[in-house]
Amino acid sequence: MSDKVTVIIQRFFEEMQVDVVEERVVNYILKELHLGRKLSVIIQDPYVKNRVDEDRLGQMLENKEIISAVEEELEAAFKGHDFKFAE
Repeated sequence: MSDKVTVIIQRFFEEMQVDVVEERVVNYILKELHLGRKLSVIIQDPYVKNRVDEDRLGQMLENKEIISAVEEELEAAFKGHDFKFAE
């Protein structure tokens, strides 16, 4: 196998691994948001910080599901006049 093909295959598997890690981090963030934790606290968790760098985290926070979960929490807070989110 040529070196170029080997590099292409290696990149493919590295990208798959990154996608799996990102999916798990997004799921973790969503789970914690639904538990009522603040996003600013969640992203400081070692689970998040040890798996993605700040640039990648910024891109991940643009995920539609995360945005939707944050909007739902804000809407619930405004409806219930409860602006104290659990740590």
